[in-house]
Amino acid sequence: MVDTTGSVRLGRPDQDTACLVPLVEITATGHGRLWSGERFIETAIGERLVYRDHETVESAGGGERTTIRLTDAVTGLVAEVVLETGAGGSGGAGFTGADSAGGAGRAGEAPGGVTQLADSEDPSPPPQNPSAPPRTRPSPTPAGFLRARVRLVNEGGAPVRLESVSTLTLGGIAAGALDGLTLHWADNDWLAECRWRQAPFRDQVVPLSRSAHGHEGRGCFERYSQGSWSTGRHLPVAALTDRDGRAWLWQIESSAGWRFETGEREGAAYVALFGPDDAHHQWQHTLAPGQEFTTVPAVLVRAETGGLDAAFGVLTDYRRSIRRDHPDLHALPVIYNDYMNTLMGDPTTERLLPLIESAAAAGAEVFVIDAGWYDDDAQGWWDAVGAWEPAPNRFPGGLPKLLDTISNHGMTPGLWLEPEVVGVRSPLAHALPDEAFFRRGGLRVTEHGRHHLDLRHPAARAHLDEVVDRLVDDWGVGYLKLDYNINIGPGTENGPESPGAGLLGHHRAHLDWLASILDRHPRLVVENCGSGGLRMDYAQLALAQVQSTSDQQDFLRYPPIAAAAPTAVTPEQAAVWAYPQPHFSPEEVAFTLTGALLGRIHLSGFLNLMSAEQFALVRSAISVYRDIRREIQDAHPFWPLGLPGWEDSWITQGLHTDAGTLLTVWRREPPSGGSAPADLTIPLPHLRGSRPAPVVLYPTASDCTTHWDPDRALLTVHLPRPDTAALLRLDG
Repeated sequence: MVDTTGSVRLGRPDQDTACLVPLVEITATGHGRLWSGERFIETAIGERLVYRDHETVESAGGGERTTIRLTDAVTGLVAEVVLETGAGGSGGAGFTGADSAGGAGRAGEAPGGVTQLADSEDPSPPPQNPSAPPRTRPSPTPAGFLRARVRLVNEGGAPVRLESVSTLTLGGIAAGALDGLTLHWADNDWLAECRWRQAPFRDQVVPLSRSAHGHEGRGCFERYSQGSWSTGRHLPVAALTDRDGRAWLWQIESSAGWRFETGEREGAAYVALFGPDDAHHQWQHTLAPGQEFTTVPAVLVRAETGGLDAAFGVLTDYRRSIRRDHPDLHALPVIYNDYMNTLMGDPTTERLLPLIESAAAAGAEVFVIDAGWYDDDAQGWWDAVGAWEPAPNRFPGGLPKLLDTISNHGMTPGLWLEPEVVGVRSPLAHALPDEAFFRRGGLRVTEHGRHHLDLRHPAARAHLDEVVDRLVDDWGVGYLKLDYNINIGPGTENGPESPGAGLLGHHRAHLDWLASILDRHPRLVVENCGSGGLRMDYAQLALAQVQSTSDQQDFLRYPPIAAAAPTAVTPEQAAVWAYPQPHFSPEEVAFTLTGALLGRIHLSGFLNLMSAEQFALVRSAISVYRDIRREIQDAHPFWPLGLPGWEDSWITQGLHTDAGTLLTVWRREPPSGGSAPADLTIPLPHLRGSRPAPVVLYPTASDCTTHWDPDRALLTVHLPRPDTAALLRLDG
């Protein structure tokens, strides 16, 4: 029997319901919050939503999909909440929510008029056989994921003006033990992506003597996007961990607005995940009777043991499970791109021919001509782009002929494109109607010399379809680097819609367009780039095969970005620049190449001008990558020293693979001067008791030495000089 007198919340059947939060939280004009403040929980509609019915079906991969329908008698809103649980790959079976609470499964009666949704407990990992060979990959730990999306339908008789809608809320986390919680989040910026921070939960959400006041606090810890760079400020990923190794890790999948908050409710932590809202993104959405709205998806991962590493392992498998499959994700070809620290947007046939030859000789399998191939404008190309026609003066024999040269060298030809923008001096700015562009206040929006296409308009979409079909069908392009170099602000007003609603509408149309070009050209590889990693979200990455991680040109600044990139993107999608140069020392050549070997190599640099010794280092790195890349597509990232700090002298990042453990170690000169110690001791507890015989895979002539302590599972790495790096393998 289900009690329908109270709001529906996720939790254990035996849990104190006071610390839980409604399954869906909604603010609408005229229907705000019950306790005013910065939080977007404790909403009037959320408290009123009561259970109507639910159904559970098995989903692909051994999980379950539960649809729960809630209704509000005052507004007539019906919330259809879709919760998907999964086995989480190596993470165990099923999701357990707050403090081993169930995810979405059977519905049952709970005290206090609160419907609780419980699932079976996760099975414990099987006992280990002490006589069995040592494992080189951590044993599965109880963990899983819960993915959510909410569909609202107005079954009432009057319009409802929505101002915020949660995708997922969960309370009851670490009840009674908030002093032991740690909060983790990531700042993001151009050239400085994936900078993880951590702080005690109580530093951000302080105790307020609730018993003396009778109310919760009004604040929370929140992070949110701003404008059209979804990761221009922060990653839409964050976590809570406790002292016992449990972790709650979440991800919001939106290329438009998103926001998360965490705080305290009745002595426990809660998490609430949102798409765009009015307060932060100028998003409102009016639902007339009979109309509907669906939130952006979000996922919450919970690991019972193993902390952040275990949770990111499950999130990595989850990300793989929601992606569009593609041959590139299994082949992982080596990519050469002419831009970074090389041609820098100024390509010509004369400059490209020697690079094409040397890239092929080094072992590259894709050659991308980056920005500038369309530029014959004496005033520069930045504010004139849009037609995407080749510049005759740059390619006397024609650009298609040069692309054929790339193919004749055994490489897939690629081109850079920035499809969503049209320069103010482009003929397209006048040929397309105003309605095909972003507008606010009736005026076309201009940002950094560009207008922004609204891909909901058929003329804008037809233009881009013609461009892509011409490049692929007529010119033989097999790789498109799709860049995005402006933040257009809150969005576009198409008639009465709010800017945030317009931005969300455009981005959903943009995703539909990406899917359509891959439908027409199933072997085309798409790279997602937003001035590096400023649009690094899994709305885009569920479709794109490759993600640019940064535009960072200083090879000594890249290691913390490369090491932390798997927190934002699967390793096999994470494109890391490796730009060795003729003026580099052998150690510097090896340093920049080593950082890319556990992701996707974005090779660049004037390879044609290198000495034989330097070029041999490049070829050796590519050879090593080809040997290990089949392991990367199924591997799980880990950070034995924790996630890197921006100024850390020593940085490590590894992959657990079926064949063993791969580990990259960087040693940098401290920014404050002096020199870092030449020895680093790295804990690898999953190899305790084994004798893995560490091997330096790259550079092959490295003077890196190692010592393994099997009893304490400690690896000591010796790098005698700063600004050097090595890739190691440890097999049982």
